[in-house]
Amino acid sequence: MIRIGIVGCGRILAAHLEGYRLLREAGVDGFEITALCARKENDALSYVKRGHGPAQRPPVSDLAGDPLAVGDQYLSDFQPETDVAIYTDYREMIASGKVDAVNDFTTHGLHHQIAEVTFARGKHLLSQKPLAVTMEGARRMCRQAAAAGVTFGVFENLRFVPNVRHQHWAFGNDGPAGTLQMAVMGNIGTWWAPDLIVAETPWRHVLAEGGGIALDLGPHFFDMIRYISGSEVESVSACTRVVEPIRYLSHDGQKVSPISCDADDTFHAHFSLSNGVTGSLFGSWAGHGGSTMVGEGPVFHGTCGKVSGETIHLDGSPPQSLAALYETNAPAALKEKHFPLGLRNDFALAQLDWLRAIESGTQPECSGSEGLRDLACAYAVVESSLAARTVTIAEIESGTLRDYQKPIDEKFSLS
Repeated sequence: MIRIGIVGCGRILAAHLEGYRLLREAGVDGFEITALCARKENDALSYVKRGHGPAQRPPVSDLAGDPLAVGDQYLSDFQPETDVAIYTDYREMIASGKVDAVNDFTTHGLHHQIAEVTFARGKHLLSQKPLAVTMEGARRMCRQAAAAGVTFGVFENLRFVPNVRHQHWAFGNDGPAGTLQMAVMGNIGTWWAPDLIVAETPWRHVLAEGGGIALDLGPHFFDMIRYISGSEVESVSACTRVVEPIRYLSHDGQKVSPISCDADDTFHAHFSLSNGVTGSLFGSWAGHGGSTMVGEGPVFHGTCGKVSGETIHLDGSPPQSLAALYETNAPAALKEKHFPLGLRNDFALAQLDWLRAIESGTQPECSGSEGLRDLACAYAVVESSLAARTVTIAEIESGTLRDYQKPIDEKFSLS
């Protein structure tokens, strides 16, 4: 039995608990969540038992598919007999003897600190993306995990989303779309636009806290690109902007509690991969007048056709459903690898990947080293903008270029 302690009981926890509940319903019973840790005790207590304790904070999003739109999830829904310990200090929880593994769902600046304590105690870790607040923090986490000999995963759920799994097949070996050639993806004004505080978390707009859209969404985008292409990003050329320097909370339709922002809310980037694939991506939490999106979702062009969202356009054929084509033609072994136990929830699939790695003494599909590469790609965006030139991922991974990160490293004693 893997005993899990969770650090961080913000609104995203509901989506994680939904994933764990779906695992239990699918017959996965080799784990239990034995401890919750939050700065405020009531935040942890609100997730323990349905009908008891403080009320959960409501979801902050109503967008379909947004994990922040998930709510009303309780530990008692899938482990009613488990005695859950509550902590307000993660060090006490990790040292308590009540957990074998840790889930870290805290802010960026805490990831390397929680990891250091977790690995020093020989515990396994699943850390929220981005892996760390800077590359130095990420490098330390990976070194410490290797020295401790534990399973270390980063919660990068996007590659487990069904349509991304389908796209991976479409451009994989013998996939119908052929070899990937180009990619383009982006959204403007889809989330928190034009000037709301993202997820009601002001730190996301503070540079020194590792805030900004490039670091928040960049790891997702680049992980998807790397996963679908099967190749590594080599270079990035980008520009970032703070389009809305003042942001607000929304209360009863009124803008309240203004904050000043110095972390990017908009980025535009071009990238090249080691296999010759090129592409562009952009994202913005700004944008008046409604949202703008490329295609039906991310667009990928291959030697035999194009995939846009869940539609595939093969040369000489009318558009058709990629999901239907996958179900008809994808090998059974690949389907089982993509969707073990018939699961389709991306949070449940990411959690199962990590739990199975612990059981087998290996590393998960989304390992710490994978998270480090995703973070390097995201940091390449902001470092490129600051340096006003194309940058290589190698100089970001090594720390040769870290001008953007210097004030963050100093704040968190990572210099």
